[in-house]
Amino acid sequence: MADPIFYEPLLNVTIGQIAGLTNGVLVDSSLANRPVSRLSALSDAGPDALVFIEGKKHAQDIGGLKAAGVLCTDEIKENVPKNVAIIVTRHPQQDFAAIGRALYPNAVNAHLWSGHSGISDHAIVHPTAEIEEGVTIEPGAIIGSNVSIGSGTVIAANVVIGNGCKIGRDCYVAPNSSVQYAFLGNRVLLHPGVRIGQDGFGYVPGRAGLDKMPQLGRVIIQDNVEIGANTTVDRGALADTIIGEGTKIDNLVQIAHNVRIGRHCVIAAQCGISGSVVLGDMTMLGGSVGIKDHVNIGSRVEIAAASGVMNDIPDGERWAGAPAQPFKQWFREIASVRAMTRTKKESSADE
Repeated sequence: MADPIFYEPLLNVTIGQIAGLTNGVLVDSSLANRPVSRLSALSDAGPDALVFIEGKKHAQDIGGLKAAGVLCTDEIKENVPKNVAIIVTRHPQQDFAAIGRALYPNAVNAHLWSGHSGISDHAIVHPTAEIEEGVTIEPGAIIGSNVSIGSGTVIAANVVIGNGCKIGRDCYVAPNSSVQYAFLGNRVLLHPGVRIGQDGFGYVPGRAGLDKMPQLGRVIIQDNVEIGANTTVDRGALADTIIGEGTKIDNLVQIAHNVRIGRHCVIAAQCGISGSVVLGDMTMLGGSVGIKDHVNIGSRVEIAAASGVMNDIPDGERWAGAPAQPFKQWFREIASVRAMTRTKKESSADE
C-alpha cells in the first residue's frame, strides 16, 4: 500500500476527475464526485481506493470488491459490483500508472535526500567542472575535473563522478553510485549503487600468469535510460559500451565491455551479458538470462527467464532454455522428456 509516511498524494481527486484524466468513460455519472484518496491492489482495496483490472483472467477476483472505483475494459464491466464506480478504458494498467505518476510524483522523480537543492558545502567539486544552473549536488558527492553536468540533474549523496564525464540534463544519479569514463544523455536515471565505467574483465596469458588488458573505451548511455540498483556497466576495451535510448535495466545486471544494447530494450534482474554482445532494438530479456560473448541478438527478440544463450538470434524470435533455442522447439523437447518420464513410471508400476 502507499504508506502516507513515504508517499503523500499531491492531489485529492474524484472519480470524475480520474475519468477525465484517462479519457475513460464513467458508467454511472452520479458517482463522479466520489473521492479517491489512494491507489491500491485488488487484495488491499477499500472504499477510498482506486484499482484496475487488466484482462478477463482477473474478472473472477472482483465479485466481492470494495473500492471507490475501478479502471477496466468494457468486457469486464459487467463483473464489477454495483457499488463500485466503473471507468471503462482500453488500457487500464497504463492509465492507472499515469494516475499514479500524477498523484505520487515523488515516487518516480528525483529524490533529494538532504532536502536542499543547489550545491552542498559538504560536496567536493573540482574547480574545472562545468555545472549548469539548476543542478543539485548533495553532501558527500565528489565531482572530478572537467566534468560537465546539465541543468535539472541531481547528484545524490556519496556519488562519485570521475574526471571528464559528461552528464546531460534532468538526470538522477542515486546515492552511492559511481560514474567514470562515461557520457550520459538527458533524463538518465541511475538507482542506488549503480557502477558505470569500471574495468572490463579482460586478461591475456603472460609469463607469470594472467596480465591485465588495458580497457581504453568508454560507456555511452543515451537519453531516457533507467538502470536498476547495483547494476554494473563495464567500459569498453577498445570500442565503447553503448546503451540505447529508452532502454530499462533492472537491478543486479552485469553488462560487460563492448556490449551494444539497442533502443527501448527491457532487461530483467540478474542477467549477465558477456563482452561484445549486440542486442537489437526492443529486445526483452527475462530474469537471470546469460549470454555468451560475441553473440548477436536481433531486434524485437524475447528470451525467457533463466535461458543460456550460446548462438546468434534473428529478429523477432522467442527463445528459451539452456542452451537457448527457439521457443517451440524447446517446448517440444520438454514435452518429450515429460512423456518419456511418464512412460518409465508406468512401466515400473506394471512390473
